[in-house]
Amino acid sequence: MHRFKLRVYYEDTDLAGIVYYANYLKFIERGRSEWVRSLGVDQVRLRQEAGIVFAVRRVEADYLRPAVFDDVLSVETRLIALGGSRIELGQNVLRGDICLFAAKVTLVCLSGTGRAVRLPADIRALLEAAGI
Repeated sequence: MHRFKLRVYYEDTDLAGIVYYANYLKFIERGRSEWVRSLGVDQVRLRQEAGIVFAVRRVEADYLRPAVFDDVLSVETRLIALGGSRIELGQNVLRGDICLFAAKVTLVCLSGTGRAVRLPADIRALLEAAGI
């Protein structure tokens, strides 16, 4: 499991002073980007050299408790399943040990034309090494 820490800024909150619901999607996006980077995948180079990008296909989200300004949060990312062109991740946003937001995210490997393509063997090997 990969862990990414972040702090809630004033701009992340709504009129009620809690994190605006859509910002959790930004938080988990940052967590996914850092997870992929930690595995040694350079997404910019992957796009430039192989014409491949990862795109979100589906998100199932549960908002469990609110986060507020100045909270220090952790985004946990773990691999759930790996298909031919599909990657399923579990992601949680926590304040300490308390889960505030839980999501299941499905990514798809896409070509430059937007068509699903198989994960390259080297990328698949890195993801498999991360464990399911």
